[in-house]
Amino acid sequence: MHADYTGQGFDQLLDVIDKIKNRPDDRWIILSAWNPSDLNLMALPPCHMFAQFYVANGELSCQMYQRSADIGLGVPFNVASYALLTYMIAQVCGLTPGEFIHIIGDAHVYKTHIMPLKEQLQKLPKPFPILKINPERKDIDSFVAADFELIGYNPHQKLDMKMAV
Repeated sequence: MHADYTGQGFDQLLDVIDKIKNRPDDRWIILSAWNPSDLNLMALPPCHMFAQFYVANGELSCQMYQRSADIGLGVPFNVASYALLTYMIAQVCGLTPGEFIHIIGDAHVYKTHIMPLKEQLQKLPKPFPILKINPERKDIDSFVAADFELIGYNPHQKLDMKMAV
């Protein structure tokens, strides 16, 4: 296995899809962003680092482990990203999306995020939007932005939070 990212390495995503389609009971349906040999080359090690997929009763579920979680800014994007990935994989495998389970090692709130997060907690939740994905897409590499539509997305007003550096 190569780790030089020139297209000669191991395609984890295609391996996940192959296992889901051909060995759905496999306990090794895993994506890992943790590459110890490259940690010293990274500005920051991956926060969302490990995902395991499960197939049961025609549903695909994803359990993701996140070693470090910026509750104000990072977690919302991580949840949306892995939930969307689960929907996409489910579609190309002919399954229904199931659960997204999120495990966090070190959850933290930066001081500058405390007030905006307190404000967010005072807001009533709005109904979830419906995600529509182009049903003709059957290959994970064929998706384009126009294949996704959120119906009924009515967000609260933006909260101002700066990324901690």
